[in-house]
Amino acid sequence: MGRRFPASSAERLTSGPGNLLSVVSLVSRIVTVVARRELARVMSFDQRGNLEIPPGDARPRMLYLHVPFCERLCPYCSFHRVPFQDRLAREYFAALRKEITLYRDRGYNFSGIYAGGGTPTVLIDELEETLNHARQSFRIGEVSVETNPNHLTEPVLAALKRAGVSRLSVGIQSFDDGLLRAMDRFEKYGSGAAVAERLKAALGRFETLNVDMMFNLPSQTPAMLDHDLGILTDARLDQITYYPLMVSDDTRYLVERRLGRVDSRQERRFYRQIVRRLVPTYTFSSAWCFSMRTVRSAIDEYIVRHDEYAGLGSGAIGYLNGRCYANTFDIPTYIARVNRGESPVQAAREFSLRERMRYDFLTGLFATRLDPTNLRRKYGVRLAWYLGPDLLAFWLAGELRWDEAGLRLTQPGLYTWVIMMREFFSAVNNFRDQCRRGAVP
Repeated sequence: MGRRFPASSAERLTSGPGNLLSVVSLVSRIVTVVARRELARVMSFDQRGNLEIPPGDARPRMLYLHVPFCERLCPYCSFHRVPFQDRLAREYFAALRKEITLYRDRGYNFSGIYAGGGTPTVLIDELEETLNHARQSFRIGEVSVETNPNHLTEPVLAALKRAGVSRLSVGIQSFDDGLLRAMDRFEKYGSGAAVAERLKAALGRFETLNVDMMFNLPSQTPAMLDHDLGILTDARLDQITYYPLMVSDDTRYLVERRLGRVDSRQERRFYRQIVRRLVPTYTFSSAWCFSMRTVRSAIDEYIVRHDEYAGLGSGAIGYLNGRCYANTFDIPTYIARVNRGESPVQAAREFSLRERMRYDFLTGLFATRLDPTNLRRKYGVRLAWYLGPDLLAFWLAGELRWDEAGLRLTQPGLYTWVIMMREFFSAVNNFRDQCRRGAVP
């Protein structure tokens, strides 16, 4: 679990002098430009060379399972998702179980599962069978599953409990009915008030009930955000993840048409508002994830708790042994390849040592602190040898400090890492768009 900042620290983060805020704003713009350029370069994959699943070993890793089916598609979402078809989805789940077996036979050891989408619970019987197959194949501890508000029903919750789910993450985005209508979620999932009641009914069924929220939506106001925060804190939910709106190049037009133009200047103000409201009660599990102290199953993004993960399913992205790869985004092709016992990998990229260390640096500090001695043991070199300029720049900007546990994000650094992770996921979303168009660079 992340470090908890006292309420006084939250106030300093959210109400600094004008000249300090101007410096933070300048740093934010620089970080955005540099991160966008560098991450676009890193997410340049190759469809040639070795696209096989590499041999595994006994090290515990995270198993990410991607289920791309949704009953209806949200206009802002850039994840790999398609409209739900029952027959195709059942064939897909069967292939997903076979891909799990492929990794088992290659010698992998997974200690946790994260099922995302899409909507993993779109066929709860298939998901339950798939999770049970994974738990029988590996020594799984925590299991995290994403879902939508309309699936918070007794049959679905009972099936998830039987399948060993410890953390249920519900995509809410906002409780504001106007925003829900603009995002095409009101008709699908009901009013904000109705969704809040479903959440309260599900509270206590799992070790952790997380809600995924969004900020910096184009038509969102501070009053709307404050209303959402009030509902969340009154319900005393286990965990709250507040993502900034992340728009890919392909979804930008649709988002602007449905929601309006994104104003990046609002993002920092909204983030300060979120921290000010949540930090007295919640701790930082990551720069944008807030957990109750009592939460035991605090797993959120798989990249925070595990430095390597396998991505299974169509369009899934994995990172193993310094190699980032993506499975084919064509669902029939994915099913056919797996059914033949073949690797479904479409493209891959071997990271250099510097890129691997930068990746660990980025994702490790996203969880608010990083012990450089762990990286030294992992790579056999000092962090400063390869990332000296990066460390110096963030140190001079007041983003990083040393304490007895190593490097930690300062209060301004928290938002800087929100920017960097926003750009990281935006680069991944652009890569997904390229894959869907069959134009992998």
